[in-house]
Amino acid sequence: MTDVLARLRAALGDRVDTSPEALADARADRSGHESGSDPIALVHARSVEDVQTTMRIATETATPVVVRGAGTGLAGGANAGTGEIALSLRAMDRILEVREDDLLAVVEPGILNADLNAALAAAGLWWAPDPASRDIATVGGNIATGAGGLLCAKYGVVRDAVLRLDVVLADGRLLHVGHRSVKGVTGYDLTSLLIGSEGTLGVVVGATLKLRRLVPGEVRTVAATFPDVRTAAAASAAVTAAGIQPAIMELMDAAALEAIHALLDLPAPTPGAAQLTVQTDGPAAVAEAEGIAEILASAGGTVAIARDAAEGERLLTIRRSMHPAMARLGTTLIEDVSVPRSSLAAMFEEIARIEREFGLVIPTVAHAGDGNLHPNFVFDGPDVPEVVWAAAEELFRSALRLGGTLTGEHGIGMLKRRWLAAELGDDQWELQRQIKGVFDPLGILNPGKVF
Repeated sequence: MTDVLARLRAALGDRVDTSPEALADARADRSGHESGSDPIALVHARSVEDVQTTMRIATETATPVVVRGAGTGLAGGANAGTGEIALSLRAMDRILEVREDDLLAVVEPGILNADLNAALAAAGLWWAPDPASRDIATVGGNIATGAGGLLCAKYGVVRDAVLRLDVVLADGRLLHVGHRSVKGVTGYDLTSLLIGSEGTLGVVVGATLKLRRLVPGEVRTVAATFPDVRTAAAASAAVTAAGIQPAIMELMDAAALEAIHALLDLPAPTPGAAQLTVQTDGPAAVAEAEGIAEILASAGGTVAIARDAAEGERLLTIRRSMHPAMARLGTTLIEDVSVPRSSLAAMFEEIARIEREFGLVIPTVAHAGDGNLHPNFVFDGPDVPEVVWAAAEELFRSALRLGGTLTGEHGIGMLKRRWLAAELGDDQWELQRQIKGVFDPLGILNPGKVF
């Protein structure tokens, strides 16, 4: 470790940080999970060359490397510990190129989602992925986890919005995968393979992003309260079945709604009530909002349409306040299962069953437009109690039984690796392990994560 640190300092100077504060920060993300001890150092990369230098030293010394962005992940995927180098890309936050004619931007991985879209707006452009943490999450982190967000039912997830990646391999080589062109099917699709690989195959140091023009027309927001969450989930399915595609459709159950209202100092909601918040955009936004309002009212909802965009944003602020509302209650294990949209109501029934069987309250929000649920397990102290892990395991198995998946957008990281084979099956699990070995023969990239 001493030799590794000396080599890093000789090559990278003040970009190598061993302060107690930096090392402690590198041990944790927003999942509530923390590594047991400090990494060797935190390297603040400022260029591709810094990343290549770090990886060459790591390969020559067989030292593990954990890549970090803003540290806002929810699966323990970027937590560094004993004997590891934490490699931060947060300072690599430039927009290198914007092409309005090609609808693309080339960016470094450390740029925040919100900052990127604020800069693109001047050209009438935007990048569609819209996680609730857009103000604090990096594009590189989005790519590492295959992130989604509030808008993905209509505008797609990160994998749909990336054309090309610049990647430093474990041995320091720089690889360019993908295309700047809209079409390109040369060889295997390594771009899609790297998206969602959680830092286990390479270090993303640049991305060519597929942009959209800002959506013309108005935005309309509809809020509807229902007597219970199952009725709200059935109403969201009715919207999808009617052929209307809202930009956003978010569902909050009673426990989530109560916690958020308390955080924002809003009047307490009706006990047991769930809320569905739907936003339409584009030239047909007004007509679509009115059509959705009729569907929700017919399904038993008490419906209100926001008078203007500002009021609509206030309604969405309620949904975006879920994480701070949960953090106020205690330590939170924020889960991330997805099921087919037709099974959303059934999954809420499963959550209610798990609450009864394990004696827990599990506040849950859902991206109802695509069937992605975020059940929250709240507890005291830094360590996840066994009863929570047992309930989480039953949650995962319920999602799989309904034709769903362990994670829709947060990734596997540390927290879900023990259940990965249950979804993949033994043969696919082993094949994925072999792919990892091709990219990272020494096993130094984010070891212990995912597998």
